[in-house]
Amino acid sequence: MTLAMQVLIIGGTGTLGRQIAKCSIDAGHNVRCMVRTPRKASFLQEWGCELTQGDLLNKESLDYALEGIDAVIDAATARPDDGKSVYEIDWEGKLNLYQACERNNVKRIVFISLLAAEKYRNVPLMDIKYCTEHYLKNSSLDFTILQGVAFMQGVVGQFAIPVLDSQTVWISGSPTEIAYMNTQDMARFVIAALNRRETIRKSFPIVGPKAWKADELVKLCEEFSGKSAKVLRVSPFLIGAAQSMVSFFEPTVNVAERLAFAEVTGGGERLDAPMEETYTLFGLDPSETTTMENYIREYYEVIIKRLKEMEADLDKEEKKKLPF
Repeated sequence: MTLAMQVLIIGGTGTLGRQIAKCSIDAGHNVRCMVRTPRKASFLQEWGCELTQGDLLNKESLDYALEGIDAVIDAATARPDDGKSVYEIDWEGKLNLYQACERNNVKRIVFISLLAAEKYRNVPLMDIKYCTEHYLKNSSLDFTILQGVAFMQGVVGQFAIPVLDSQTVWISGSPTEIAYMNTQDMARFVIAALNRRETIRKSFPIVGPKAWKADELVKLCEEFSGKSAKVLRVSPFLIGAAQSMVSFFEPTVNVAERLAFAEVTGGGERLDAPMEETYTLFGLDPSETTTMENYIREYYEVIIKRLKEMEADLDKEEKKKLPF
């Protein structure tokens, strides 16, 4: 039985955060989302979420956002267009958030981390996730840490769209096998954790049904799009050179930190983990988790249908211009 809670979501406008917000509402929770720009988050309000304006670097806004809250879901991370370093936005922000939780006696925390963060301490985003996990484990908070990997939504931009548009697909020379997960499925684990006390003060891997190689994803896109892919393999050296170059310029520091993540996605070490125990403990059915095959197939079915409808509409407009 799900007990309704007053839930504060941090990062609710993100790709994952909005799915968590929707899933929280559907589960019967009262949801508040702290956002920096409310006018850009009106869709959350339309779904039934309460909005509060705030910033992780503004301690007063955190205290205000936490009033009357039973649990916090932290799905926040720095955006690629943020000019500041992820250490300033994410790490200082995390410290402010969890110190505010302790100050306001909000104990229940669900934190979205990354799998194998401890192996990549030299990658800023992974280092911050590792340090945040370490902080939580040494706090008095009732945390649940969910260690995800990449999301299927990212496969669309990296593989599906370039293949469909006959553009070049860029692949690292030593691509990592990644067990991608649909953000909707990740959100189900997040909400399931809220009411399961057996998950408190524990960490769990949350990954998709299968780890995929980049070449396998390209073939999958070719199969369902009916088009051949143009693949260009990029040397890790070139990625490293690009990282060094952009790090000279302060406005691009966030770009440099994002490029550093190429060591994770192109390092060749498999990003996957057993999930049987996690499914059992969270009370979820693995057969309901989206497979990559179904995700890519459905994506192309929708896109190709829309393209055909657009072509049909254009044909109608052209026929209207004919003199007969």
